Amino acid sequence: MKTFKSIMSWVIPIVVGLGIALLIRQFWFTMVRVDGTSMQPNLQDSERVVAFKTSPVKAGSVVVFNAYGVDPNQTDKKAVYVKRVIGMPGDSVRYTDSGQLYVNNKLVKQTYLKNKYQRTTGTFMPNKHSKVAGWTLTSLSHNQGWQKSLKTNKVPKGYYFVMGDHRSVSNDGRYWGLVPKDEMIGVVKAWPWQARKEFINGYEP
Repeated sequence: MKTFKSIMSWVIPIVVGLGIALLIRQFWFTMVRVDGTSMQPNLQDSERVVAFKTSPVKAGSVVVFNAYGVDPNQTDKKAVYVKRVIGMPGDSVRYTDSGQLYVNNKLVKQTYLKNKYQRTTGTFMPNKHSKVAGWTLTSLSHNQGWQKSLKTNKVPKGYYFVMGDHRSVSNDGRYWGLVPKDEMIGVVKAWPWQARKEFINGYEP
């Protein structure tokens, strides 16, 4: 009996601790590993970040979401993507042929990008005439064959438009469309020691 009590005295705290950790992971935050270079220069390949599930999604937020079912080419049911929110529900979005981003007809300075090269390289999409030009959500949805086609240049209710910071390599909403609210996992927060954390934690367009 004494041996049993002795074992239980350290087993129970471990079980309780694991249960609390699982609850926190389920409802509060989760750890995510960045896969690829699509968020450079602000997040690096294989860098680990924490995504808070209770933080509200805002314009400019870096978010984690389920990729399976959102990106039609993604076959891994457990895959997640890390991208930046460019368009909130109800927002209009357009990108000019000179590399300028407008949300609701207001210029977004995109200070989270390191230089003009990142604003212009890879951000233009070929139109139906096979000419590289600026775009709107409507033109993207039609030319890229989004699963959810848009009739107006606005993000529908319950959806978000996201892009990677490294535009020339990022597989993002320009190609496959919008992210449903139900697929959002959480908002990324950088550690205090992370480089360029101000472009992740506190950035607002």
